[in-house]
Amino acid sequence: MKSKKTIIGRTDKADFPKLNFEGIDIKIDTGAYTSSIHCKDIEEKDGTLCAIFLDESHPQFHGQRLEFSDYEVTTVRSSNGILDQRYEVQSNIRLFTKLYKISLTLNNREDMRFPVLLGRKFLSKKFIVDPELQDISFLQTQHED
Repeated sequence: MKSKKTIIGRTDKADFPKLNFEGIDIKIDTGAYTSSIHCKDIEEKDGTLCAIFLDESHPQFHGQRLEFSDYEVTTVRSSNGILDQRYEVQSNIRLFTKLYKISLTLNNREDMRFPVLLGRKFLSKKFIVDPELQDISFLQTQHED
């Protein structure tokens, strides 16, 4: 039996409880396989992965230091076809009041408008994307408060 999929728009806002982030802008990208979060100064030191989260539209989170003891290195093919080695971490994301596990690659997305990109690996079996819609999860959550 197939489980019911939730309709999500092309953009939304999500919470990342393990990272202590709320209302972060996300872009839904069915062309991307992996999900990614915008960080800089990504470095491995004494078995810990450290990075600085960047999102100027969220001053309370912009420049926040993230630390991960559980991570791995993965290969990602960028939209221009170039293979890139990135760190991948496990976290969680809240959409439509439901908490999901998510794998995020750490990447400098300086030229990108959204600090988080959700790819097919996360979206599959959970969501159907309607590109005409935006912020459905966020708006639904606002009406429940």
